[in-house]
Amino acid sequence: MPGLDRIIAKSLNDIIEKNLGIKTVQKIENRLFEKYGISWSQSLEEFEKLDYVLKELFGDAGAKGLENRFCENIFDSKSKKTNEGWIIISDPRINSTIIQTFGDLEKKKIIDSVISTPKIMYEIIKECDLPQTSGYRKINALISDGFLIPTEFEVKENKKIFKYICTFKNLKIDINSNQIKVSVQLNDSQQEQCSFLRTINA
Repeated sequence: MPGLDRIIAKSLNDIIEKNLGIKTVQKIENRLFEKYGISWSQSLEEFEKLDYVLKELFGDAGAKGLENRFCENIFDSKSKKTNEGWIIISDPRINSTIIQTFGDLEKKKIIDSVISTPKIMYEIIKECDLPQTSGYRKINALISDGFLIPTEFEVKENKKIFKYICTFKNLKIDINSNQIKVSVQLNDSQQEQCSFLRTINA
């Protein structure tokens, strides 16, 4: 699943390996392929499937305990207590990715363009006044990294042309005593679709 699941996937991989060890991860990987025909990296973006295999291996309570530990490594515990759906990300690697992305002026322009209204690629490039080649490249990088997600589509000349919206509808960066915390509000569709958060909060 694109969006926040993709943004947190690399850090989640490292956190799980650190907590479970390579041998256990390989065992889980084999079971995921056997049961769902998916790879380990796919399961990090389709967390419900990984959750099922963790429950098989560790039982419901054991899997829940592990998943809470994974969650605490990525999100600040205050996230659950905040109003208006703010999530505080404390993982340095994820925060660095977000800050670098928003620090790229062209990427920030693209994100601002689709923060509340989905648009097709051509409209984004035109609105942001970007050169076509680099504009398409930056949009594709944002899609690939999980910052833009497809919503509805138009059909033109028998082709589906997707509209894209930003994963976040709001973002705040706090720097305290050399510690950076990024707070995000997910857009409405992402709140329902994020596989990791949906599984953790179930």
